[in-house]
Amino acid sequence: MTTTDSRTALTADDRAFLARPLHGFLSVAGGPVPPQPRPVWFEATDEGTVEIFTGPESLHIRRRRTDPRASIVVAAPVGERERWIAVEGGTTVEPDGAHALAQRLAERYWDLEDPTRAADLAAILAEDQVRLVIHPERVRRLTF
Repeated sequence: MTTTDSRTALTADDRAFLARPLHGFLSVAGGPVPPQPRPVWFEATDEGTVEIFTGPESLHIRRRRTDPRASIVVAAPVGERERWIAVEGGTTVEPDGAHALAQRLAERYWDLEDPTRAADLAAILAEDQVRLVIHPERVRRLTF
């Protein structure tokens, strides 16, 4: 078992792992309110940030108004060797690019040839969306 803790950006190996269609569990700090992790789709960028799309009035966005810190934990699925990556850091909310992010992630996670999934994506794209961007300040990893 190897656990590492660094204050550096995501490694190329981290980004390859995070490029898989895995769910991340996002927690926002929210001040005195305990974190309430939510499963999310995410994208690790070449710049080293982690991004999700969400509604401009979602719980993620409302809580970050009090405390802009967030973390995301991504784990390998059952049947694979144990591995997880946790990214913690401050966040920004970006008003542009959320629909393009949603499109890319839907292509990763869903079969868009399926009419039901195509309709689900159309519904997401019909709503206002923003990008929540986590700027890593700490990256922890565990691998067996």
